[in-house]
Parts: sequence; structure tokens; C-alpha cells
Amino acid sequence: MRYILGMMLAAVLIFACASLRTVSETVCEGAAMGYRGMIHVRVGMEEGNITEITVVESYEDEAIGGAAIEELTDLVLMYNTTEIDAVSGATETSRGFLEAIENAIMQL
Repeated sequence: MRYILGMMLAAVLIFACASLRTVSETVCEGAAMGYRGMIHVRVGMEEGNITEITVVESYEDEAIGGAAIEELTDLVLMYNTTEIDAVSGATETSRGFLEAIENAIMQL
């Protein structure tokens, strides 16, 4: 009986996960120069909206550059644009990160 219940639960979970991927998503990559080096990002797009931003590689320091990237990621996802002001104290990192996102999107 436990085996049958386990199999039924697995089937439901597989079906639920498959149904989440019915809308096509495009993933593209871009890069740009930050303060300490290149910033490489992977951007997920779905129906013209930015759905995910992943930093693939960055040489920015965690305390300032990393914090700026986290803040900018939230803002880009919230407003679905890269037309955002740079984070104070991390201007070059901000510009590089936003440009990397734009470079990724331009590949579509």
C-alpha cells in the first residue's frame, strides 16, 4: 500500500512540475566590464519579461559590488527594465552589471 501511495505522489509531483514549464522561456548570456573586471550574467526571459538573473562570473568584491548587484537584481526583476540608477558607491559595478543584462537581452 505504501508503495502505491508513493508512486501516486511521485506521479502527481512529476505532472505538477511539467505543467509549470508550459510557457517557453528563453535564456541568454551577456557580459560587460565592471569595476574590477568582467561581469557575466545569464538572463531568463518569458513573454518579454525578465524572469531571472544569475551572475555566472564576477570579480567584484562581495561587500560593495556584490551588495549592489543584489539590489540591482531585485530592482530589474521588479520593474522589468535596466533603466535604473546606479547604486551609490558602486557606480562602475552598477553600470557593468546593467550593461551585461542589456547585452544578454540584445541577443534575442
